[in-house]
Amino acid sequence: MKVGLKLHHSGPGASPESMRRWTQFAETLGLHLIMTADHVALTPEVMGQYGAPYYEPFTNLAWLAAQTQRIQLGTTVIVLPYRHPVYVAHMTANIDQLSGGRLIFGAGVGWARSEFEVLGVPFHQRGAMTDDYLTAIKTLWTHDVASYEGRFVSFRDIRVSPRPVQSPHPPIWVGGLSEAAMHRAVRFGDVWHPIQNRVDWLRDTALPQLRQIAEREGRPVPALCPRILCRLTESPLPEETRGAGEGTLDQVRRDLEGLQALGAEYVLLDTKRNNPTGASPRHHEDAWRTLTTLAEKVLDLEQETVR
Repeated sequence: MKVGLKLHHSGPGASPESMRRWTQFAETLGLHLIMTADHVALTPEVMGQYGAPYYEPFTNLAWLAAQTQRIQLGTTVIVLPYRHPVYVAHMTANIDQLSGGRLIFGAGVGWARSEFEVLGVPFHQRGAMTDDYLTAIKTLWTHDVASYEGRFVSFRDIRVSPRPVQSPHPPIWVGGLSEAAMHRAVRFGDVWHPIQNRVDWLRDTALPQLRQIAEREGRPVPALCPRILCRLTESPLPEETRGAGEGTLDQVRRDLEGLQALGAEYVLLDTKRNNPTGASPRHHEDAWRTLTTLAEKVLDLEQETVR
C-alpha cells in the first residue's frame, strides 16, 4: 500500500516556500504521492471551511513538478464542472509531460453552491456534467485527433498536444461518498477515492456496495484509494466517533492495517482537517513531526506496507 499526503496549500501559513518544503519533505520521507484540492471562487461558503490564500491546483502541480524527482503529483479532487474539458485535458497532459508521467487526476462534482453560481455553472447538473466531461477528457487524452458528441460538450477534430506520457492515460480517481460517486468511479474511473471515512464503514457497507455496482455494470471494481485524517493523540479516542487515521499510534496503525487488508492501493493522509492546529501557521512543524513518527514507527515505505 502506497502512502500519500494532502498538500497544505490554503489558509494561514500557506505560501510558495511552504508548499515547496511540504513537497520536498514528503519526497525525502519516502512518501509516494502529494495531492492538492480545488476551489476557484472563495465565497463566504467556501471560506467557512478553508482560509485564504487558496493556491490554484494546476499551477501548483506544474511548479512542483520542477521541484521534485520521484513523487507522484495529483488532485484530491478537481471540481470538474468548473472548467471546460478541452482546457482540463490540455493542462493535465502538459503537467504529465512536465513531470515525466507522475500525474494522478482526481475529479469530483463539487459541493459549494455559491461557487457554482459565481462561475455560472448549473449546480443541479454537476453530476451529469462531470460524467460527460470525464468521457470527453479521456477521448482527448487517447486520440491524436479527437471528436466527441455529449450532452454538455461537443467538439470535432480537436488535437491535444502534447499527449500525456502515461498510457493509455493518467490514472483517474473519482472522489465522493455517495452511490452516484460509486457509479461514476465504476463507469469512468480507475480508482474510487472516498474522503473522511471509517474502516468499518468501508469494509461492511461501502466496498460491498461498490462491488455490487460493478457487477451490475459488468465492469471491473475500481481500486480503493481513500483519503483519511492524520492526527496523533496521547490518549485513545472513542472508537465509535473517531475517523480513520486519528487517535493514538496504535489506533492509527490498526486503521492502516485495516485499509491494507481491504486492498487499498494508496492511502492519502490529511494532516490539516480535524486538527486543532490546522488553521495555524505552526501546523507545518506539528504535521511534519507526526508524519516522521508514523514513518519511523508505523510505515515501511520501501516495502509499501504497514509495520
